[in-house]
Amino acid sequence: MFQPVVPFGGFAGWSFLNRTIDNQKDAYAKSPEVARETKYFEDNIGKIKTAEDLVSNRRLLKVALEAFGLGDDINNKFFIRKVLEDGTLTNDALANKLSDKRYLKFSQAFGFGDFSVPSTTLSDFGSKITSAFKERQFETAIGNQNENFRLALGIDRELTEIAGKDLAEDTMWFTIMGNPPMRKVFETAFNLPKSFGTLDLDKQLETFKDKARSAFGDDGIKQFATPEKQEDLTRLFLLRADIQALNINTSGSHTALTLLQNAT
Repeated sequence: MFQPVVPFGGFAGWSFLNRTIDNQKDAYAKSPEVARETKYFEDNIGKIKTAEDLVSNRRLLKVALEAFGLGDDINNKFFIRKVLEDGTLTNDALANKLSDKRYLKFSQAFGFGDFSVPSTTLSDFGSKITSAFKERQFETAIGNQNENFRLALGIDRELTEIAGKDLAEDTMWFTIMGNPPMRKVFETAFNLPKSFGTLDLDKQLETFKDKARSAFGDDGIKQFATPEKQEDLTRLFLLRADIQALNINTSGSHTALTLLQNAT
């Protein structure tokens, strides 16, 4: 299988990846394993009429889960079936109770619990899921070489979607807090400790907003609908991640201070 090329880390490595990403994505999508799995999914997903049908076919389930960044749940068939069968239209549906809202998007996409006829019967459904699958798989391959780059690749997709919704700013922040990859990005960018997640949710929200206002001049999520603010966040995230990896004391290190001044 084609392996993405990431010759070095840091923001310089990120810039290289962005210059070459279209060609690298294309080569990765055409690699035999990825091409084989996407073709199988597109050829067979239309035969799937129930959640039980899906979880009983491991090859289809793998692509379905990976498309939403949930590949680690491949063996949790009962849980996945429950998420799909409950749907999303009632408050007591499992997907609505879970803090990780990737499950909500997953259940909404397939529609097993929401509609009498699931989305799997739609002619373009297979290609939509495989497109997301290829993107996520490429990010996973990048993550095998540089985990911070994997997280950074999701910033554009995730924040554009969240910021584009007609939701209150606090609701958007709670959505970020329920999205593990994006939560990690913001926690790293804001230099928050590992114990931060144990705080009361309202306190976490207050802290996120205060940090965003300090770093970007605005405490809302809607600002990240623009490529410019996404780039600012990405730069800050990658530089903070490098600092943490080097165990640099950001309050006393001249090097760290210089990096952060450049980031802003």
